[in-house]
Amino acid sequence: MPPPAAPVDEALLMACRRGEAAAQHRLYQKLSYLLMGVCLRYCPSRTEAEDALQNTFVKIFTRLDQYRGQGPFEAWARRIAVTTSLHAVEQHRLRHPSSSTDLPTTEPSALEHLAADDLLALLATLPPGYRNVLNLYAVEGYSHQEIGELLGIAEGTSKSQLARARRLLETRLTAQHHPQLP
Repeated sequence: MPPPAAPVDEALLMACRRGEAAAQHRLYQKLSYLLMGVCLRYCPSRTEAEDALQNTFVKIFTRLDQYRGQGPFEAWARRIAVTTSLHAVEQHRLRHPSSSTDLPTTEPSALEHLAADDLLALLATLPPGYRNVLNLYAVEGYSHQEIGELLGIAEGTSKSQLARARRLLETRLTAQHHPQLP
């Protein structure tokens, strides 16, 4: 895992706003690992996450004039990655309506050996609504009200989906750690 990137500086952003390809490449190199992690948490496959990442950067470069410097640039870019990934998931669901119920099952290693990739695989087995709410709340730090607005659901629905996602993850982790238990 690469070390955390240094904050994006204003000089780099100005060069990107001028359309300098070398600056855009540097910005991509600085943020692609972080933003790919965001996309992987929402998208049902690595291929779709890679597509969402590319679309995220297209949006970043075409909307740089909308960044006002209020808060870290990385947070602004991460928000774009979240909304782009959520849109990709919705498009996937519309194109493949049966796939939301036919989710792949994976068997990550035992609980005490759970690696980041294993956790991502386990999260990918959650129904999309549960996974999105869990990611937005527990990982991204959104409130239930904000999640409701982003996903077009009621605040109460967000809370119940989070609780169900946690219970389902707990059940699956316990089953992996203690396979003899029902």
